[in-house]
Amino acid sequence: MPAEISTRRLLLRAWRPDTDLDVFFDIYSRWEVMRYLGSSPQVLTTRDEAADRLARRAAADPDGPPYGVWAICPVDDAERPVGSVLLRRLPWSESLDPQPAHRDVEVGWHLHPDVWGRGYATEAAIAMLDRAWSSGIDSVHAVTYPENAASQAVCRRIGMAYVERTDRYYDVDLDLFRAERTSSGRA
Repeated sequence: MPAEISTRRLLLRAWRPDTDLDVFFDIYSRWEVMRYLGSSPQVLTTRDEAADRLARRAAADPDGPPYGVWAICPVDDAERPVGSVLLRRLPWSESLDPQPAHRDVEVGWHLHPDVWGRGYATEAAIAMLDRAWSSGIDSVHAVTYPENAASQAVCRRIGMAYVERTDRYYDVDLDLFRAERTSSGRA
């Protein structure tokens, strides 16, 4: 389970399969949330499907700390997540041959549409960058669908620079952004 992280307005905590299923299903059964996720975006359609995916999100990351997926909770309601933030290794596209031994690190976020525009994605992503830098990671990436202007704006707000359009990850053409750790430990 990922360690809890507090920011000014948010608590980033582990997803809880025993209490978070309804809100998880509500978030990930929405097309407006899922349309930019993965190579074949699909909404969750059943509670069983949601329970399975939630269990995977709640499990420890196979690469260990500092990686993981956190539930984003406003501090005034830490029992009700409004989305996810992640820090994990990016999966190479299956078509990439040969696949490099080193995997890049990714920051990502998914939020319920009711909280879009409140700065939660930016605040949570900055916390993930801080976690990466304090763990000695020197470079963090984000990938977005080319038409996902909102996530691209978050990338720029957190200090990421556009690199290129690439098909190296998730078997889909994506815009790649990157932040580099500076000597001060910030992007």
